[in-house]
Amino acid sequence: MVRLIVLLLGAIPVLAAIFIVVPQLLRPEIPNVAVNPGDIMSIEYSKQHLKKISFGLTQSIGAERTEVLIIDNNGQATYSLTKNGYSEPDKKYQLSKDELKRLTALIKETGFIEIPQTTFQVKSDLNEYDKFGLQVVLNGKSVNLQWPEQNATVDFIPPIINQVQNRLDVIIPEIIK
Repeated sequence: MVRLIVLLLGAIPVLAAIFIVVPQLLRPEIPNVAVNPGDIMSIEYSKQHLKKISFGLTQSIGAERTEVLIIDNNGQATYSLTKNGYSEPDKKYQLSKDELKRLTALIKETGFIEIPQTTFQVKSDLNEYDKFGLQVVLNGKSVNLQWPEQNATVDFIPPIINQVQNRLDVIIPEIIK
């Protein structure tokens, strides 16, 4: 009888831990608890495909393709594309409130706004690579980052930057479809 009581008392913390951990494993995204309705956020994300152009003795790096995504505080997104020097018409899109809330939570909960300004050196032997830029303004604080794709640099790019980049890259196909 005593063993049964001890087993039951020992099972209670295990069950409590399971009830806490399992939902977190099934829903791996950032929680929205810190998002306030009064948060003011704007995002400008750019992606450039750069290519080295040779003019005989001199070389220059130019953008073959440039994509810019601007998201304002109310979720209005504007996407612009420039290919080979020619701009295509801008496309507008309205993010859902949940999508905007997830994006705000990702920026706010992870401390993204506190990332220090860092310069990422590009390998000199590359002929083409992608370069990204992100400017986020959240409640008056701003961060402006520029980085190349990971295989174009020997520097370590923090995972939070890649996480925000991936989230924004998911939004772009929604706009252009």
